[in-house]
Amino acid sequence: MLEAFSNEVIWIVVFSFIIAFFLAFGVGANDVANSFGTSVGSGVLTLKQACILATIFEILGALLIGYKVSDTVRKDIFDLEMYTDEEKHLMMGNLAALFGSAVWNILATFLKLPISGTHSIIGAVLGFTFVAKGFRGIHWKTLGFIVASWFVSPLLSGLVSVSIFLLIRRFILSKEKPGEAGLTSLPFFYGFTVFVNVISIVLDGSPVLALDRIPSWVAVIISVVIAIAVALFVRFKVVPKARNKADTTREQNERALENPISPDEDVDMTDDNRPEVSVLFKNLQVMTAIFGSFAHGGNDVSNAIAPLVSLWLIYSNNQDGETPAWLLVYGGIGISAGLWIMGRKVIQTMGKDLTKITPTSGFTIEIGSATTVLMASKIGLPISTTHCKVGSVVFVGVARTKSTKEVDLKLFRSIILAWLVTLPFTAVFSALFLFILYAITVP
Repeated sequence: MLEAFSNEVIWIVVFSFIIAFFLAFGVGANDVANSFGTSVGSGVLTLKQACILATIFEILGALLIGYKVSDTVRKDIFDLEMYTDEEKHLMMGNLAALFGSAVWNILATFLKLPISGTHSIIGAVLGFTFVAKGFRGIHWKTLGFIVASWFVSPLLSGLVSVSIFLLIRRFILSKEKPGEAGLTSLPFFYGFTVFVNVISIVLDGSPVLALDRIPSWVAVIISVVIAIAVALFVRFKVVPKARNKADTTREQNERALENPISPDEDVDMTDDNRPEVSVLFKNLQVMTAIFGSFAHGGNDVSNAIAPLVSLWLIYSNNQDGETPAWLLVYGGIGISAGLWIMGRKVIQTMGKDLTKITPTSGFTIEIGSATTVLMASKIGLPISTTHCKVGSVVFVGVARTKSTKEVDLKLFRSIILAWLVTLPFTAVFSALFLFILYAITVP
């Protein structure tokens, strides 16, 4: 009987793998800009360099921390027991969810709008659930928690980023020698970034890699030791080189200031774009961009492959099993492909069009939003990386100039509108596709 069922639904599995790759492609083209848009916009990384780093760390993030969010999307939004003895209907529903989300992700990317992949897939899941079972079995408490996070996440991420930015302004930028103050704190920034990143991997980590067997105290010790080692390396290897570069840049700037400057030219030497400070944070921004990419891979791979995981486990007669590692890697590869081929469009929006990005503000945007996303990934909450990054970009953009004049509010309103229509659009696309599948396959 199991073999007969497998033969009956093999077409669903094949089409689901194909559509899931297109969905991952769309997520990569749209959402990976959240990780590297500010780095490219500030000139710290070229687009090619960003794509190479994203390919590596999106896949690593998907493999090492992506399983928890994937489980949330596929298990906790609706009651799986409704589909007991109706596994084929559940598989078709997941196929419809993949289709509805893929269509909207790719369409939004063509329009250069950074949307929420999380909104997209959850809307699509609700769409097929409504067609198949109405409103029965939906876990409204879990759904409400997720929806609330969509509004809380940009606020929380923005506040974290602004707090870091204001601390940098207070203790580095306002100093008589900001470059030297920044160099003194550089090992701490690197150590903190590495600590959060490592502990997110080893603390209650992926069961696929047996990381969940590591005791909490061992995970903390491992993270601290690695962070200290990195901080020491930065102190004795990176800082001297950065100091030489900062000195060279300062000398060049001083020579440039000997020439007359037109009255309407704005040269604000207390701004976060001071040359000696920019040189310092260019190196650190690469680290935070990698941090953000890793966090994105961990959180948003679920947006591409959670329905695929669900139907694959049904097909393999292991519906209560864990998310297979190879499926997480499959999603990560699709995400990377989307970035390479179509990512430029949304990178332009996030890195340049919304507000001016400097190495210092870019660092605070990335570290604040990535920290928020990583915390959410560890508790299994599929928040929107787009919401986090846009919230940080806007908050820091306002904090830099103490006004909204440097933020493109018209573009920001368009992004908000895209967020609002994402869930209903994907729900409709998913529902319509499932109606078509039923009409074709169900007697």
